[in-house]
Formats: sequence, C-alpha cells, structure tokens
Amino acid sequence: MAKENDLVLIYSEGSPVTFARVEGIKPDSKKDWYHLRLLMLQLPLQIVTWILRNDYINGEEFFMGGKKMRIEVVESPKEDVLLSEIPFSDQKADINDSDKPQECKIISFNDLKKLKKKDESDKN
Repeated sequence: MAKENDLVLIYSEGSPVTFARVEGIKPDSKKDWYHLRLLMLQLPLQIVTWILRNDYINGEEFFMGGKKMRIEVVESPKEDVLLSEIPFSDQKADINDSDKPQECKIISFNDLKKLKKKDESDKN
C-alpha cells in the first residue's frame, strides 16, 4: 500500500500519465475508504485529494470520470556501482596554478561496465 511520502505513478487507460507524491492518507467515514492527498508532480504543481478504497491505493484499477485509472508505487532503483568503487585521481587541482597543466582522469562508461562485470563474476 502506498504510504505518506511515497512516489507513485498514475496510469490512465493503461498508460502512465504523471508522477505524484503521497502527502497524506486519512480514513473516510465509510469503511475501507480513504482520502488520498497527492502532490501532482507536473506544472503547475497542485495538490488533489482523491477518495479511494484501500484496494485502489494498493494498485487495483478503478474508474474516475469514466476512465480506467491505477496507482503504482515507484521503487527507487538500486545503485549498480557504489561511488567508492569508481576509480578516480585523488590529486587536488589548485585554481591559482593556472599555468600548470592539470591532470584529470576521465571515467568511461565502458570502464564502469567492466568493473560491474568483474564484481558480478567475483560474487559467483
């Protein structure tokens, strides 16, 4: 079930339409119905309150204005590579030494992929 501060994706007629953040969930006077307060993440920002059954907040389809709707909680993707595993040069550049050439290291996506594959093979 979506809870306060969750990010949700709202579908209309089976297509994703917009993201929203759950601002609050309060029970309605009817059993198993709730006031779902959403911050719609689109311009202009606006807050709406939908009165929905518990099942609809849990992702089941419902109808609103004759259109099929659905709410899905968005899970944050896990990082594939930790920042501590990315090789980098620990030399600090001195801004005042503009006449000296600065050493920079460029990290390519291919190097990151190789590091990820190496970590996966080490785990197996």
